[in-house]
Amino acid sequence: MSDKKKLKEFPVLESDQQAEDFVASANLEEYDFSAFKSVKFEFQKDERVQMRMPKMLLDRIKAVAKEKGIPYTRLMREILESHVGDFKSEIS
Repeated sequence: MSDKKKLKEFPVLESDQQAEDFVASANLEEYDFSAFKSVKFEFQKDERVQMRMPKMLLDRIKAVAKEKGIPYTRLMREILESHVGDFKSEIS
């Protein structure tokens, strides 16, 4: 007999809410990720912004981004989005 536990297949999730509920409650160690493929969900960035800030603030932003494993510019965009709301629903 094998010591390996049979992994479960992922359910089909029909909405973001179903996916969030599943991730919040499931033990993901029980599921088979072998068929998953890496995907990037990025939107078109057609504008550029330049700003000045204290070096200590930028250093802290870079440190937090490094802890999260993301580029510091993405962290800055996420911070801005969290304070001004979800603009993606306005795109179409």
